[in-house]
Amino acid sequence: MTDPVAVTGLGLLTPAGEDADATWDTVRRGAGTAAAHDPALAGLPVDFSCRVPLGRDALDRRVGRTAWRMARNAVLAVLAAREAVHDAGLDVRTWNGDRVAVVIGCGLGADAVREEQAGRLAERGADLVSALTIPQIIPNMAAGEVSIDLGARGPGLAPAIACAFGATAVAVARDLLVSGRCDVAVAGATEAAVTPLTVAGFWRAGALSRRTDAPAGASRPFAADRDGFVMAEGAGVLVLERAADASARGARARALLVGCGSTSDAHHPTAPAPDGRGAEAALRAALADAGLAPHDVDHVNAHGTSTPVNDAGESALIARVLPHRPSVTAPKGVLGHGLGAAGAVEAALTVLTLQHGTVPPVANLDAPAPGFDIDCVTGKPRRQDVRVAVSHSFGFGGHNVVLALARAC
Repeated sequence: MTDPVAVTGLGLLTPAGEDADATWDTVRRGAGTAAAHDPALAGLPVDFSCRVPLGRDALDRRVGRTAWRMARNAVLAVLAAREAVHDAGLDVRTWNGDRVAVVIGCGLGADAVREEQAGRLAERGADLVSALTIPQIIPNMAAGEVSIDLGARGPGLAPAIACAFGATAVAVARDLLVSGRCDVAVAGATEAAVTPLTVAGFWRAGALSRRTDAPAGASRPFAADRDGFVMAEGAGVLVLERAADASARGARARALLVGCGSTSDAHHPTAPAPDGRGAEAALRAALADAGLAPHDVDHVNAHGTSTPVNDAGESALIARVLPHRPSVTAPKGVLGHGLGAAGAVEAALTVLTLQHGTVPPVANLDAPAPGFDIDCVTGKPRRQDVRVAVSHSFGFGGHNVVLALARAC
C-alpha cells in the first residue's frame, strides 16, 4: 500500500466550460455539448464535434505574449495548468521550481499544424513551411510550455499512452512524489485534434457516431443504440502533493489519490481484449495498491466511449469485479471523447464527485442496454455519500489505467 497523495488543485478547459466550475456544472446537468457542422470538418461524412467554447483569439489573450508560438493543445494545457496551480493556493513566483514536476500527456500532438504545414509544403514549397512546425507538433511540447510558463524545473514528462494518457500522467506524477523526486506535481493531459485527417481516420475505423441529424445526442455511453463516439478537445490538469506536505502548508485537499493500476492487453492495436482480462487486472491492481477491497468502491467513473465493443466489455468488467453495483457515470456523454485528455478530465471530475457527494448522470441514456448489469446514473444528478471512487481509462494499443481516489477527511 502506497502513501496517498493529495489532489490540491484542479484546472479544466473542456467543451462543457471555460474552467473547472463551469465544466462541473454542465457535466452535472448531463446535457451533450456536440454542435452540428463544425466548419473545420466541412464535407466529411461526420462533420460535428465537441469544441472548447473559446476561439483562438480569446485563448491567446488569456495566455499572453507567448501564445504566438504555441499550438492549440499547448495553449489549452497552459491555461488549465495555471488554473490548477491557482486553485491549489500555490504561487509560481515564490515556490521552489526545482522541486516541481510537470507530467502532461498529449495523444496526437498538434494535428491541425501538421495538416496545415503539409498542405503548404505540397502547394507552395519548403520555403513557406513555418519554422515553428516541429516545436508545435511534437507531443511533448505541451509539457514543455507548461514547465516554461510555471518555471517548473523538476522532472518533465509526456507519457504516450493514447486515450489513457491523462490517467497515466496522474499515476506517474504520484510515483514521482512518493519517490521524493519532487514536492509538487502538475499532472494531466491536453488534446486539440479535431481535424479533417484525424476525424476521417476515426470514421474509417468505424469509431465515430454518425448521428449527424442529432449531434447533441450522439454520444450515448452504455445505451442500446450507441454507435460510436464524438470527437472532442480539451485539457485537464491536477496539482498533486504528498498529503503530509499539503497539510503542513494548510492546503485544502480536494481528494486523495490512493491507488493506481496499469496493465497492457497484449492483444490488438485498437480492439480491447474480449475477455477484459487486462482492464480487470488494472482495476484490481489499483485497489490492491490502495489497500481496498472491491466492495469498498462506491462509484465508477467509466471510460464509456459510446462504442459498441468498449461499452459492452466495460459493463461486463464492472459487473464482474464490483457486483455490489456501485453508481456509474460516463462523462463522454456530455464532453465527447477528448482522446489523450479524457483520462485527466475524468479524474478531475471524479475528484469533484467525491468532494461534492454528487454523481452526474450519463447524458443521452435512459437505461443501460439489455444485459448490462450496472447502476448507471441517468436523468438527473444523484446525491450520494461517495467515499471511494475509481476512474477507468483504456487506450489504443491495449493500455489500461485505473485510478483509485478517496474522499479527503
